Amino acid sequence: MAIAIPFLFSFVFLFLLVSRLLSSSAAVSSSYGPKTHPVIGCLIRFYKNRHRLLDWYTELLEASPTQTIVMRRLGARRTIVTANPENVEHVLKINFPNYPKGRPFTEILGDLLGCGIFSADGELWHTQRKLASHEFSTRSLCDFVVNALEFETGERLLPILSSACAHRGVVDMQELLRRFAFDTICKVSLGTDPGFLDASLPESPLADAFEVASAISAKRGAAPVFAVWKAKRALGLGSEGQLRAAVKLIHASVMEIIRTRKTEIKKGTQHNDLLSRLIVGGHKDEVIRDMVISFVMAGKDTTSAALTWFFWLLSCHPEAETEVAKEAKQAKGRLDYHTLKDMKVLEACLCECMRLYPPVLWDSKHAAYNDTLPDGTRIKKGDRVTYFPYGMGRSEKLWGKNCMEFDYRRWLSESGELVRQSPFKFPVFQAGPRVCLGKEMAFVQMKYVAASVLREFELRREESAKQRPALVPLLTAHMAGGLHMVVEKREEMESICSL
Repeated sequence: MAIAIPFLFSFVFLFLLVSRLLSSSAAVSSSYGPKTHPVIGCLIRFYKNRHRLLDWYTELLEASPTQTIVMRRLGARRTIVTANPENVEHVLKINFPNYPKGRPFTEILGDLLGCGIFSADGELWHTQRKLASHEFSTRSLCDFVVNALEFETGERLLPILSSACAHRGVVDMQELLRRFAFDTICKVSLGTDPGFLDASLPESPLADAFEVASAISAKRGAAPVFAVWKAKRALGLGSEGQLRAAVKLIHASVMEIIRTRKTEIKKGTQHNDLLSRLIVGGHKDEVIRDMVISFVMAGKDTTSAALTWFFWLLSCHPEAETEVAKEAKQAKGRLDYHTLKDMKVLEACLCECMRLYPPVLWDSKHAAYNDTLPDGTRIKKGDRVTYFPYGMGRSEKLWGKNCMEFDYRRWLSESGELVRQSPFKFPVFQAGPRVCLGKEMAFVQMKYVAASVLREFELRREESAKQRPALVPLLTAHMAGGLHMVVEKREEMESICSL
């Protein structure tokens, strides 16, 4: 009898545990999403699809009646992934205070970004938003960016393309644009010129450190089980040891730039970059460091990623390239802010490119309190809520049967004016209060580079690059293997432009 009682208690405990797991599994199946199992959730399917997560999520979302799925897997928070514009508007605007970036986000990027504006929440975010808005108006920021672009484009990028044209060489546009973007954002944010695009200068340790930190941070976010990288971080092992070294170099480099700039300002030297404006505003060194690092991170990869896919798509659609080149040729002389705003065909092509290949493929928030999305999906406190621009751009429900085609005319009216889409249907640079501060700056930079290149050169895909390239989901939409293109001098289009 003494033996039977413990056995009975064990049996009852096991029965209750199994019943709870089965009821939990049943509850999972009532929400649309991948097939799950007790305890491990959808971990097996997540692992099997780890090399095609973007397309797997897209397929699941398109099959969902509400364009929303619920993911549960061992080692991760309950995650709601949505491509529903009403849900996106709810999260990014209507109930914005309930959806901060959250602690899980800062765990992934916090080592690098610190308390910078792109990882901050609540009052800290509002404070930094005011700082950035106060230091730069949209117009003054864009004018400053154009000035930086003129040198970097005219003195470095175009000469490299001219040399490739003269020697009938092949260039990796993704690598050129990556280096170009880093030089430009460093000039705007830090007031320094790393010369990353200048082959005559030595490699930039700071640029390399940013690349390492970006790649490893992205792998943290895609890890099937977060406990693995957290354990490696605690011990400083492997990639986490490399990340720690890269962040140390970045922080030390930026702090040295801050100290040097303070000395220059005291001597009366004038600077207009973000760093100098923050210093003059009397802000603490750590706040300045984290803010400018956030701006460098936001600007160094987004525009280069978008332009890489833009040039590839235009090489696949010569009629669109001709239209853009014609528009760029008509804009004679200096490409200023107003001239760039008038390039409607170019902007339409950029929007269509970013619909199919958004620079930021997904973004996540973490619910502060229980909530219900407009489509009826229940949110629990602490849930990860992810909106998915990549899947939204490939949704037949949102864009019609030709959603997978490059059709830039969907962005133009019959009179040639731009057709504005809801930012919650096209959340490439976020939307609502957290709309990307650099959105206008990004469009100015992309249009400037595209117009400058295409009015002088034709870019043709190398024979080996004519197959559809693979997309690598790092922090931005990276093209696997680069974009290798043959550069040819564009024939004069004066007769075309006069029509």
